[in-house]
Amino acid sequence: MRFFTSDWHIGHENIIKFCDRPFASVKDMNQSILNTMNRAVGPEDELWILGDLAMGNWDYSMSLVKQLIAGRIVLIPGNHDKCHPMHKKSEQYKERYTSARMEVAPTNVSLYMESHLVEVSHFPYGGDSGHVDRFVDWRLKDEGSWLVCGHVHEKWRQKGRQINVGVDAWGGNPVSEDTIKQMIKLGPADINVMEWKK
Repeated sequence: MRFFTSDWHIGHENIIKFCDRPFASVKDMNQSILNTMNRAVGPEDELWILGDLAMGNWDYSMSLVKQLIAGRIVLIPGNHDKCHPMHKKSEQYKERYTSARMEVAPTNVSLYMESHLVEVSHFPYGGDSGHVDRFVDWRLKDEGSWLVCGHVHEKWRQKGRQINVGVDAWGGNPVSEDTIKQMIKLGPADINVMEWKK
């Protein structure tokens, strides 16, 4: 099975208050996210992380990420990931991410989910975690495809043909490809976020 997630912000203490995450400390948040992923995603599965994996002490955060048991881990870089090409030393950091057992993919990937060609990117076609769309040069143009993304945190879970797989939209959980296929089958919609579960 393939699972999708994004915007963990491992090591980022302020994200707890910014996104109203139910944790007393960043250490508690880090471990809860990793435990939740390991309960859902096994050694035979793939975990696609659509950006903004970690902040704060990078080396410490990467040591935590090594606890993941998924058989294959693919990172689509987001704006907070040092391997994103928007950052000057991205190529140097790419090797450091791969040393943490991750494959660093391009910023945008197309995947087939049954008969649908689905775009995968950190950024949505439109929308942001704040009031202004940032990083517009890195966003895909909406040409009618479904998009699986992150970046918008707790703003929405689905908006039209955009599906936000961020942990703040799914109660801390990863999203299975089967769930995404079902959402596509049901068609464009506006769906609010789920509450976090510890």
